[in-house]
Amino acid sequence: MDNFQTLAALSALAQDTRLDVFRLLVKAGPEGLAAGEIATALDVRPNTLSNNLNILSAAGLVRSAREGRSIRYFARMETMRALLAFLLEDCCGGRSELCQPVLDQIACEC
Repeated sequence: MDNFQTLAALSALAQDTRLDVFRLLVKAGPEGLAAGEIATALDVRPNTLSNNLNILSAAGLVRSAREGRSIRYFARMETMRALLAFLLEDCCGGRSELCQPVLDQIACEC
């Protein structure tokens, strides 16, 4: 991950609804959620949700899959792991091994 990708991801998450959407998708796990389920759970209008999902998708934080007439969304945990690894890369005065337990903890295949 580079500075541009990091800024895109952080910018996408720096908005209340988008952060809520991402966290909801993380909780949903590998099954993800249909767009309608997300809108209902967060009490967000479909057109507002669509815009926010597009921003999260452009930042690489969510992916989608069409299921008939519905679209199911999933958190891209690999992007979040890469973001956190990038942010912690030079932690602790360049002694990245001190941050390794944190990186190991988030390395699960959720």
